[in-house]
Amino acid sequence: MTVRSGVRLLPVLVAALVATATPAVASAAPKWGPCPEEAAGLGLECGTIQVPLDYRDPGGRAIEIAISRLASTKPEKRRGVLLTNTGGPGGEGLAFPATLKKLNIPQEVLDSYDVIGMDPRGVHNSTPVTCGLSPAEHPTNIPTYARNSADVSTEAQRVAAVAAKCGSSATAPLLPYMTTANTARDMDRVREALGERKVNYFGISYGTYLGSVYTSLFPERSDRFLIDSATGPGGWDASFSRLFGQGVEDRFPDFAKFAASKPEYGLGRTPAEVTAKYFELAARLDRTPSPEGYNGQVFRHVTFADLYYDTKLPHLAETWRALDTGKPVPSPLSSASYPSDNYIASQLHVICNDSDWPEDVRTYQRHVAVDRFRHPLFGAAAANITPCAFWPSEPVEAPVKITDRGPSNVLIVQNLRDPATPLAGARKLRQAFGDRARMVTVDQGGHLAYLFKDNQCANDLATEFLVGGARPREDFAC
Repeated sequence: MTVRSGVRLLPVLVAALVATATPAVASAAPKWGPCPEEAAGLGLECGTIQVPLDYRDPGGRAIEIAISRLASTKPEKRRGVLLTNTGGPGGEGLAFPATLKKLNIPQEVLDSYDVIGMDPRGVHNSTPVTCGLSPAEHPTNIPTYARNSADVSTEAQRVAAVAAKCGSSATAPLLPYMTTANTARDMDRVREALGERKVNYFGISYGTYLGSVYTSLFPERSDRFLIDSATGPGGWDASFSRLFGQGVEDRFPDFAKFAASKPEYGLGRTPAEVTAKYFELAARLDRTPSPEGYNGQVFRHVTFADLYYDTKLPHLAETWRALDTGKPVPSPLSSASYPSDNYIASQLHVICNDSDWPEDVRTYQRHVAVDRFRHPLFGAAAANITPCAFWPSEPVEAPVKITDRGPSNVLIVQNLRDPATPLAGARKLRQAFGDRARMVTVDQGGHLAYLFKDNQCANDLATEFLVGGARPREDFAC
């Protein structure tokens, strides 16, 4: 899960024109060539393959899937391909192999694999979907904070209009088929097109669910699967969305400790005082928004977003100080903060199609009332209503069940205090996989573990798994 509106893991560009659907063909090998602009000049080569829009009708309409390759330069060490996913859903992936290189993924991993990037179905250079949304119509992919039941009703009207625009967009005929299960099937077509008997995989955030679905659908074609910062066995469903409330409760003490250790911010001398300042600022901005557009909802959302990474904590403290003292603060609603229509559209298509979301507004009002008290920092946002409650199609198939059937080939890497994919979800995924998986928990806060933090213990275990297949005999704590 990659938060949008203010925080970006990878660049998101404006959606490309919708490709015309063509008859499905066999998964021919891609013709490698230059990459699109966002992946050009990074040492990658790119190509496309054709896949069925609807796998129940493999001879029908086809869509295009864009892939990239960072090829191993050591044929004597190469053991196969490493498919990757950047999260989201809706995250672009063509440049990700080069991003991993910039993040100093060990050379022995690059020697062992051709690292494969992919724009999933519906995303950017693959046949893209659209909802035709302006930035103001859906400025964030995270639910907004609801102070009361009336806020839920007001939000319901707004997100119902978002869902309606998705259902009447230029790509509406593609809408029901944008699912995690179909993306996993696309991955298997990529495997086939590359001439590989099995695939290895590294996925982060939502990509952990995609990898879990693939290795559940195609266990015999799965080799080593490394998944970092797990959503849980149900992906981004209604129960996962509510976990954001728990995630903020897990992560916020890290920020409170940081801010309290820096008296120059003036936010409190102790973590308890910093926590009290959060509630004070939220209530004040609920009553009187700042000139730059910070109301209580925006303040809570920006706080959630900046909890993702330790590098963002000073920025968050500066924002709080400015809001507390009435000093100018950059607008939270600048055009650079908005997610693109394609990102929002492809994300909504997947999460709303993957599971059957509650459709009664009163259900969300009850959940908000409960979670406001259960997780007072952010629970009333996490439980709020989304466009999925009004989605114009029903799921075309039941969610893929994650079970212990298959080879023991999964390694989960998970921070203890992750605001976006909390530990509670990772534990549920570990339980669902049974002996197929091992989990490495890392005593650190923020989103993403492998390569994104300098924890040698976790990084070494993940690298050893990718290169040599070694995993801890039991779950391990770093």
